[in-house]
Amino acid sequence: MADFEQRLSELEAVVERLEQGELPLDEAVRLFEQGMHLSESCKKELNEAEGRIQVLIERAGGSMKAQDLKIEADVDEDDEFGLEQGEDEE
Repeated sequence: MADFEQRLSELEAVVERLEQGELPLDEAVRLFEQGMHLSESCKKELNEAEGRIQVLIERAGGSMKAQDLKIEADVDEDDEFGLEQGEDEE
């Protein structure tokens, strides 16, 4: 995970330099490309971590079951665990 934090820190530094706006065009383009690469790398690692996250769902009878957490932009309010429609909580 240290690699993720390092890449995120580098991305923040790139964004800060680009926001200052006082760079020659060729350097700004190079930094933008570097920032896009760092962003995609961080996004990929976050998506992989997201796939490993699980929530515990209480079954009838009080026992617990691990369920993969599905994070979507529009999760129904009634669907607080990110379960797909028609998916049985068992």
